[in-house]
Amino acid sequence: MADTKTLDSKTGARLSVKKVGVFLGAEVIGIDLTKRLDQETVKEIKQLHAEHGVLIFPDQKISGEDLKKFGRYFGELTVHPFSSSAEDNPELIVYDQKEGNPPPPTDIWHTDETFRESPPMGTALCSKIVPDVGGNTAFCSMTAVYEGLSDKLQQFLSGLEAVHDFVPFKTLFTTDAKGIERMRKFEDMYPKSTHPVVRVHPVTGRKALFVNPQFTLYIKGMEDDESRTILDLLIRKTYIHEYQYRHIWQPDMMVFWDNRSVQHSALHDYYPKRRLMERITIKGDKPVGDSKPCDPSEVRRYLSPPVMAFDSRQKRQHEM
Repeated sequence: MADTKTLDSKTGARLSVKKVGVFLGAEVIGIDLTKRLDQETVKEIKQLHAEHGVLIFPDQKISGEDLKKFGRYFGELTVHPFSSSAEDNPELIVYDQKEGNPPPPTDIWHTDETFRESPPMGTALCSKIVPDVGGNTAFCSMTAVYEGLSDKLQQFLSGLEAVHDFVPFKTLFTTDAKGIERMRKFEDMYPKSTHPVVRVHPVTGRKALFVNPQFTLYIKGMEDDESRTILDLLIRKTYIHEYQYRHIWQPDMMVFWDNRSVQHSALHDYYPKRRLMERITIKGDKPVGDSKPCDPSEVRRYLSPPVMAFDSRQKRQHEM
């Protein structure tokens, strides 16, 4: 598509959509998110969201209620089990980082809440107060990452599944008996989830890598060292700059990203300056892979048997 296009809705609104990155990211102008959106506009935003992965809406002086209303156009809002939010407004997460209140561990590449059986389909984040310098958010297209892999590696990953868990949040629990008991209750509510390593996007049909360093524990059917080697290789692909878009925040910006195909990382270089943000997440569906899950015995067909002694290694070399 062209770098810029204009869309007309039945209400007369003219949306200008401008690409801001090669593989992901588009700025949407000509919409007021404090007002009700018609069905045609919502449908168009859904398509743009899936197509570009990250949508930027500048100059949006919206309230927390407006942000929640926007999210509900696309599905049911979720409540993050480990983020602080007001009891009377649990769907809205407020991040107010300043001296004495350092940012949470969000400066690592991740997909939101993949420890859930059905992770969020999207996240919307609105800036209220931003530092003069720093505090950017980096995004990475996991569709581009997957498509950049060799054919052989894509074939190997097809049908593999990985196990995810809320490991980073376990540090929130105390180590005494009461804290351990409380953590066990959360483990019962959020047991380890299994997702395909390669996910098929439900809207575009394109494949995306669906593992991340924050929540992915291991690949099923592999030895620990084998799984770690493969995951490390895949995770390093997110470091390729060409697959990324780095967003520089201004006050009153709303960014809506696709959690099904995009990873993100929040930079903490601004601290202890203040950064005030509001966030909502939208319920998603259970990830679907590019083929039926592999049986562990099928995975092992591709792996060499363990070397127990020199004689066994010699024997294996003769058998190859």
